[in-house]
Amino acid sequence: MIVGAGEVGFHIASRLARENKDVVVVDSDPDALRRVAENIDVQVLKGSGGSPPILEEAGIKEAELLLAVTDSDETNLMACLMADILSPVTKKLARIRDAGFDEYQDIFRTNTPHIDTLINPEVEVVKSIDNFLSVPGAVDVGEFADGRMKFVGIRMSENARLSGVKLSEIPQKTGNRRTLIAAVVRDEKLIIPSGNDRLMSGDLVYLIAESDKFTEALKDFDKYERPVKRVMIIGGGRIGYRLADLLEKKDVYTKIIEKDHETCTALAEKMNKTIVLCGDGSDQNLLLEENIAEMDAVITLTNDEETNVLVSLLAKGMGARQTITRIGNFSYFPVMTAIGIEQVVSPRLSAINTILQHIRRGKVLSAMSIKGEQAEILEAVALETSDIVGKPLKKISFPKGAILAGIIRNDDIIIPSGESVVRPDDRIIIFAKRKAVPKIEKILTVKMEFF
Repeated sequence: MIVGAGEVGFHIASRLARENKDVVVVDSDPDALRRVAENIDVQVLKGSGGSPPILEEAGIKEAELLLAVTDSDETNLMACLMADILSPVTKKLARIRDAGFDEYQDIFRTNTPHIDTLINPEVEVVKSIDNFLSVPGAVDVGEFADGRMKFVGIRMSENARLSGVKLSEIPQKTGNRRTLIAAVVRDEKLIIPSGNDRLMSGDLVYLIAESDKFTEALKDFDKYERPVKRVMIIGGGRIGYRLADLLEKKDVYTKIIEKDHETCTALAEKMNKTIVLCGDGSDQNLLLEENIAEMDAVITLTNDEETNVLVSLLAKGMGARQTITRIGNFSYFPVMTAIGIEQVVSPRLSAINTILQHIRRGKVLSAMSIKGEQAEILEAVALETSDIVGKPLKKISFPKGAILAGIIRNDDIIIPSGESVVRPDDRIIIFAKRKAVPKIEKILTVKMEFF
């Protein structure tokens, strides 16, 4: 059951419907429900998600999972609390944006009535930005195994030394380093490559490697980790403040440009080292005065995505080394690369990625949706009942469009080969195209008989 038919609710419902899951969407906005009903094969019900009669009519007692993802924190909390009274066995997730709830996650999980998970998309966006800052130029960045493995999407430059090289020949070119290429995006089409496939200039290449060896892996692709020392944030709202607070703790020189005078005053009182400037972040003269060309990164976080796009393009043209752009409207994502913007963050997409790990069957620890939801990368625990356990990978009928990208066994990290064997309780990293995800879920839960 999904309470909230906005962008997050719509996209989660769409994802689940494609996987043939039974979904009910509840919302009090008839226009939002009409959009869902006309585009997705799910049930819809008009009413407040915090109303016990509405929850009962929607079938809360039969629901395995309740996702409360409206734009109102209060509605989301009420929906989960009422659901816990009516159906304690239903797992409950609430999207909460108020920072005041950050410290109360454990209380909600352990007290009665309880909520299993509070998801703050703003916290997740700041994590995404921090990951982007660690790998300048990356299109997607993710961490798994408690940060011991990195997953990064990078664009192959025109004169890259690995351009035209077969995947099977890459170890010879890189000194036998084991870097797994999980996927390649070419002409907007996602490919799970084989050893005979060649990398081409312009490809978006997804790499997986151990974090302590990632700098060397990036060098193989002519990319280099450079420390970020100077950052400019355009937009001093809640995300801008959270990010500046994090950067202060890392001793990164930070400036915030914010239009609203009251917000500027509040920021100046709360920040210790961050420089707060009251002005228009799209003002070229102001950017010149603030030495934008000396900035390692310019991060646009206003609530107006057109402004964010404009300022990011302006910053790149004025010499900023890296730009990160906040986008809210999912329909903008396909055109970002075409206009020269690669590093994009979205509170809504961050919320969806966090929700995915709770939706997936089996012991899924984390999940990340990439390239416009064309694929997912999952971190899960291998169950003893799974057919993936106990024999070499080359003898396993893995679903088409999926690849086992990593095995974490105690303190060891294994980039798998055909001879590798998964053991019970290993943590495994799986990269899967969207169509392969339901079959991967079966692998993670029950013993397979066939595909």
